Amino acid sequence: MYTDAEGHARWEGVALAGTPAWMEGLDTTQIRFGVREPGVLQDWHPAPQRQFVIILSGQLEIGFEDGSKRIFGPGDARLVEDTSGKGHTTIALGKEPCVTATIGLRDQH
Repeated sequence: MYTDAEGHARWEGVALAGTPAWMEGLDTTQIRFGVREPGVLQDWHPAPQRQFVIILSGQLEIGFEDGSKRIFGPGDARLVEDTSGKGHTTIALGKEPCVTATIGLRDQH
């Protein structure tokens, strides 16, 4: 997930094999675990920082300004870089809470 030149959050799949730096390791700031109850919508928001979010259990749906949505489940990881603009929406789907691990990334300078 990233912010495009027009300030809109977008989604692009990334193949792990095409990102060798990730295999070498990334500088992180912290890891946070979170629980999101099903059906509670978090309205439009940008990410607070560059971060990986990994779904540990449950399902999470992310909505984008163009009307598209993506559903993530256990084991799915996404690099979230839409730190400006309107951002995205987030809601847990199903009957069980969505448990996530969020890993903050250090700025690349």
